Amino acid sequence: MTTAEPVLRVRNLATGYGDLRVVWDVSFDVYPGQLTVLLGRNGAGKTTTLRAVSGLNKVTGGTVTLSGEDVTKAAPHQRVRRGMAYVQEGKRVFHSLTVEQNLVMGGYTRRMSRSALVREAGWIYELFPVLGQKRGLPAGSMSGGQQQMLAIGQALMANPSLLLLDEPSGGLAPVIVNEVMARVAELKETGLAIVLVEQAVEASVRVADHVVVLDMGRLVLSSPAAELTDLDRLRNAYFGRVPAE
Repeated sequence: MTTAEPVLRVRNLATGYGDLRVVWDVSFDVYPGQLTVLLGRNGAGKTTTLRAVSGLNKVTGGTVTLSGEDVTKAAPHQRVRRGMAYVQEGKRVFHSLTVEQNLVMGGYTRRMSRSALVREAGWIYELFPVLGQKRGLPAGSMSGGQQQMLAIGQALMANPSLLLLDEPSGGLAPVIVNEVMARVAELKETGLAIVLVEQAVEASVRVADHVVVLDMGRLVLSSPAAELTDLDRLRNAYFGRVPAE
């Protein structure tokens, strides 16, 4: 394990929707240049956990710490300004705006001129070359996979230290899933801390440094990815066949 301080520290997290508790006592850390993947069946509490970390859901128990600062009660926009970026499920981009306009919108918190943000978008085009090729086209004219790349690029324009990704492979062809995962793996090399919620288990574990499995809102497995050589252990946790840790 790295000796660096975690960018994100989640401790004993409990959250849900109104009076309905969905997540119970979940803890994990995310370090600079590392990816933690949250796995579990539909309804396990993965997205609800991300929403609580991002501030969209109220934390009813436990704490969320970002770069050493307690943000448990901070509003979502305050977390963004402190270095958190959240790409929600569903390729949420501005369809009527061009690719470049979408990217510029993503950098609004940085208080830079438009021309500076356009220059800043250059590294996004290097990461996702297809976006550079289509920079002047409406985002809605692109394929689902390309829109997912744009959603990630838009989040990166805020220059975050922590990136939360909710099922970026959803609805994509396998070859596109592999491409998206490859780009996510490249982002780790920049020092970015990443939390990835996924249904594509094998593809996500290949790029992960740490694996967390949830079942019915509880943590049932937390392990360095390199130690998960016994896939039966992962499968049993995924399908709820192990006692909670």
